[in-house]
Amino acid sequence: MKHLRTLTYVSEVARRGSIRRAAEALNIAPSALTRQIQDLEYELGTPIFERLAQGMRLNAAGELLVRHIRDQVSDMERVRSQIADLSGVRRGHVALACSQAFVNQVVPDEVRAYRARFPQVSFTVQVRDHAQAVAALASFESDLALVLQPPPSADLHALFTCRQTLCVVMRASHPLAGGDGPVRLRDCLTHPLALPDRSLAIRHHLDDALARRGTPVRPAVESSSLEFLRNLALREDVVSLQVPSGIPDDQRLVSRPIDERDLSPMTLILGQLRGRMLPVAAAKFADGLAASLNDRYGAA
Repeated sequence: MKHLRTLTYVSEVARRGSIRRAAEALNIAPSALTRQIQDLEYELGTPIFERLAQGMRLNAAGELLVRHIRDQVSDMERVRSQIADLSGVRRGHVALACSQAFVNQVVPDEVRAYRARFPQVSFTVQVRDHAQAVAALASFESDLALVLQPPPSADLHALFTCRQTLCVVMRASHPLAGGDGPVRLRDCLTHPLALPDRSLAIRHHLDDALARRGTPVRPAVESSSLEFLRNLALREDVVSLQVPSGIPDDQRLVSRPIDERDLSPMTLILGQLRGRMLPVAAAKFADGLAASLNDRYGAA
């Protein structure tokens, strides 16, 4: 365990790029942290950091070591969860990266339900979009990722997959709000658009569809915040695009699905890092979340 603590120190220095900042986060003296790093480098017989004027940066040997450290920390969390299970008490920690579309209802509902059964399990929920969520799995910052349309990645192992039809969202007084059934994309484009920016998967999906048609898009407003876009739609006659899982139950807002001839459904994926054995708490939460997503939206 003492050796594991030293490895954790190395990981923190690598993450923060500075002995001083890492020491502050770890609540130890910078000189003590420096000695720990030097002792480990002596033991390995090679430096693991490049000492730069602006801080510390891993060299090739350090990159290999940090990957090993993250594997060791992950394995220790899994073992701790399994040991706790032997006594019949579910303990542990679940780290989840999820798209904004799931922070209003899906994730809060599932975390509350799980903690009602196992109150000693703690959670970290990071709001990360498609590519960033997959990167969080690869760096062991997250156990699970719940995302829309992640880019192809050998690191991502899908635990559950389903499809979500994009919807146009507007206030109840908007001209498009009174129709029935799906709305054509061309009708949406005649109104001012308040769109997710290009950091979000929804915008990439829209841009790809419009590029195939040769149709330019000129949004009146762009934002990385889906919540901001919904609130703007309550205040003026703009239309926005969101998936059903991200649309709150608010009578002031109206949503209509986009006709699938214009925009194909997006893929929702619950996944983990390929080849990783999850801690017990994370694995059990993933099972429950997958079952709930299947009940809500059906499987792909």
